[in-house]
Parts: sequence; C-alpha cells; structure tokens
Amino acid sequence: MEIIQRTKLERAQKRVATLKGFYDHLTIYLIINILVFIFKGKFIITLLSKEALGNPQILNWINWNVYGAPIIWGIGVLIHGLVVFKIRPSFLSIWEDRKIKKYMNEERESSSSL
Repeated sequence: MEIIQRTKLERAQKRVATLKGFYDHLTIYLIINILVFIFKGKFIITLLSKEALGNPQILNWINWNVYGAPIIWGIGVLIHGLVVFKIRPSFLSIWEDRKIKKYMNEERESSSSL
C-alpha cells in the first residue's frame, strides 16, 4: 500500500512541477513583452539619436522584434500550454488509438508464433 501512495505522490509532484513550469514560462513571456511594448519608443529614440543607424530599415527591424518575436514566442507558449493541459486535437487521439491497436496486434501475433 505504501508503494502505491509513494507512486501517487511522485506523479502529483511531477504534475505540479509541470504546471509550475508552464506558469513560469507564461509569466516571463508576459513581463518581457509588456516591458518591450512600454519601452519601444525609448529604443527608437535612443537608436536614432546616436545616428549610428542612419538606415531607415532599422525601424522595420525594431517593429519585427517588437511585434514578431512575441507572436513566435506566443506560439511556443500556446504549444507548451496544450502539452501541459493535455489538450489534443481529436484526430491525434484517433491516430494514437489506431497505432496502439496495430502494435498490440503485431505483438500478439509475434508472441503466438513463438
């Protein structure tokens, strides 16, 4: 009985650690991106005032980093959340079920032929 309780405790601890990892990831994502949006204007003024970047393409680069990076990172956070909360499209579950049945049948056939 004690072994079963220990196993349950270990699974619960692992689940909590997984959830904590996701919430940490989400928190860092939100903090960093809010700060980037708040200070976007200061980045532009600082870069243009130094005249080291007299290239008009620098504004495109800044816009890509201010808007593009959160989008790409946000996709990563979304995927992380889907994995943590075990949300899968139904077609993946159906595919997994078919593969499991296939491999179980193959295993049964190979063990019966021995």
